[in-house]
Amino acid sequence: MPALDPATQQALAARLRFYRDLGLTDFYRRPLDPALLESLASEPTAPGAPGPSHLGTGDSPTQPEPSRAPSLPAASSPERVGDHEPHPIDVQESDIPPRKPIAAPPAVAPAVTDPAEALRIIRDEIGDCTRCGLHKGRNKLVFGDGSPTARLMFVGEGPGADEDAQGLPFVGKAGQLLNNMITAMGLKREDVYIANVVKCRPPQNRTPEPDEANTCSPFLFQQIDAIRPEVIVALGATAATYLLGQRQPLAGLRGRVHTWRGSKLIVTYHPAFLLRDPRQKKEAWADLQIAMRELGLKVAGKS
Repeated sequence: MPALDPATQQALAARLRFYRDLGLTDFYRRPLDPALLESLASEPTAPGAPGPSHLGTGDSPTQPEPSRAPSLPAASSPERVGDHEPHPIDVQESDIPPRKPIAAPPAVAPAVTDPAEALRIIRDEIGDCTRCGLHKGRNKLVFGDGSPTARLMFVGEGPGADEDAQGLPFVGKAGQLLNNMITAMGLKREDVYIANVVKCRPPQNRTPEPDEANTCSPFLFQQIDAIRPEVIVALGATAATYLLGQRQPLAGLRGRVHTWRGSKLIVTYHPAFLLRDPRQKKEAWADLQIAMRELGLKVAGKS
């Protein structure tokens, strides 16, 4: 295979990330087409730019017409998106969620009745974690944020640069969008709980490796067991994969209600993806309306 110049590598990585966020995770090696390389080199790679023009806008599950969608913050520079922002690196096969089903471990939340105390015990158990290689580049471990008695929990992929600096999940541009989405649901950020599959920032914000996610996700499961939310919203393919224990295209997981240890689970797009492709914002809002109905929250236009 001929060597690719850095600009083409960045464009190719951006295209593969776009496919992955749409739930397309099977790729086949074929000879390089010079025309394709030419088109890749001419495509914008900024995080606010739309994906490849020949692609559709993703699946459209049958749902009631969304009444309104949360406002979208203006796109910013790549390093400010966070949790995870678009990352200009080569996409490796290890970036794609694993093919084999992932067995969720048994419930192992601390045997205490107070959720806040249970979360404190879990945090103490994690300690200054060195269980996987992600700790080597960590500034601050990002445990979680929100109400220990939340009825609604959001689960993302992993910390970005802003989160690594502050030690809190979803505080960058993707976090601003998530806050807007929560507000549009009639809730406040302090009403919900937010966590990620991994608690340390992967280098250059790449997708967590399977061994990293499998090492860290049991602590996420403990957090969920402690909080016992009525509804969990999985933000993106990585969160959906490790919560549901299997890899499926995002298109086949959205638009319906799953169950996870007694909680209802809704899958939607990651806010960072919505910043890159705002065309999917309407579909994400439809997913959030499903969560609202499960929580008994009023959906505008519905009695």
